[in-house]
Amino acid sequence: MAARGPERVSVLLPTYNERDNLPLVVWLLARTFGDSGIDFEIIIIDDGSPDGTQEIAQQLEKIYGSDKILLRPRAKKLGLGTAYIHGMKYATGNFIVIMDADLSHHPKFIPEFIRKQKEGNFDIVSGTRYKGNGGVYGWDLKRKLISRGANFLTQVLLRPGASDLTGSFRLYRKEVLQKLMEKCVSKGYVFQMEMIVRARQLGYTIGEVPISFVDRVYGESKLGGNEIVSFLKGLLTLFATT
Repeated sequence: MAARGPERVSVLLPTYNERDNLPLVVWLLARTFGDSGIDFEIIIIDDGSPDGTQEIAQQLEKIYGSDKILLRPRAKKLGLGTAYIHGMKYATGNFIVIMDADLSHHPKFIPEFIRKQKEGNFDIVSGTRYKGNGGVYGWDLKRKLISRGANFLTQVLLRPGASDLTGSFRLYRKEVLQKLMEKCVSKGYVFQMEMIVRARQLGYTIGEVPISFVDRVYGESKLGGNEIVSFLKGLLTLFATT
């Protein structure tokens, strides 16, 4: 059995046009890990942002040290799944946190993820907006309905045994994330959902922690009509093949 808890946590932070959010999210992460006494590194995977995100990341590397902040950019936008695969090549932690860089995921929940993982020796701990005191703030009704609808459809069709399938704030054992990456075929919005479905198939254990999701403060949302269509296609593909 792998070590029960994290000795070192690697945070994978995919970015695209996040120059305003990146310094704050890195500061919050560093403070949270420092207060908790957890060894960490933050791997920034920038997909060729035209807004100067990479220059900000380079400055953060200088401030916090290249053992804590690792900028590992790519030439252009190549999808969320491949960003995680790219980042994982450089990760030295035995546990990996995936999260958004736009401040919608607050680092304060990470120590709760770690406590939950130790409590049940879970392979994955997933943040959930749909259980306990979890919730969503700053979304209009349309976004809430899309998210709830997507989640409901997924529950009915796939019975995944987790309450928040489309969220992207999670803690994984490194070797579990690697195995799931090999199995996953989806890109974009549906990718997070496939990860949980495949985890269930492979018999991995999943714990959940209620989180507050806050809509991005700076920048544009990346969810558009195309993402919704590809989500529905992906859902049907998963239903047909799992």
